[in-house]
Amino acid sequence: MLDKISLILIIIGGINWGSIGIFGFDLVAWIGGGQHAVVSRIIYTLVGLAALWCISLLFRTSNESLGESA
Repeated sequence: MLDKISLILIIIGGINWGSIGIFGFDLVAWIGGGQHAVVSRIIYTLVGLAALWCISLLFRTSNESLGESA
């Protein structure tokens, strides 16, 4: 379950970076009330932590990723 939540947060972060790169529009800052607002900082922190968690996906076997026992 944590893997899926992390992947969702990473997707949100990727969409946000894409909107910054293409349109110059920070969606998270817009939703959260600016880049330095508490809500935005919480979202940025959660996306960053999710990215760190997803690093572990690179080192798992396919059975572990599916939640099956090896």
